[in-house]
Amino acid sequence: MLISVILVNTLISLILFYVAWRVWQLKQQLAYIADRLTVYESCTHAALNKAPENIYLSQENIYNLRQKNQALQIQIQQVRQIISLLLLGQQIWQRYFRRLELTPGKKTVAK
Repeated sequence: MLISVILVNTLISLILFYVAWRVWQLKQQLAYIADRLTVYESCTHAALNKAPENIYLSQENIYNLRQKNQALQIQIQQVRQIISLLLLGQQIWQRYFRRLELTPGKKTVAK
């Protein structure tokens, strides 16, 4: 009877030792995961800490670019109008001189 009690106690001790060893391994894995999560959190914090300021600056830059774009669009429109006026003036000029060349009684001077 004493031997069976010693065997049962030894068996229980071995099982509990195995459970303790597995719990210790689980603790090590959880500590590793916690450390990794802490590193990820600090990296994320460093990356996102200035995000609102960067977003604000980007919005301000976009606004400034739009303002410059509007000014350039106005200048492009003015240049197009000037070119259109020059082309219209060229067409009128050519029509006027063609009429002078085509009118009878006028002599053209040869160059």
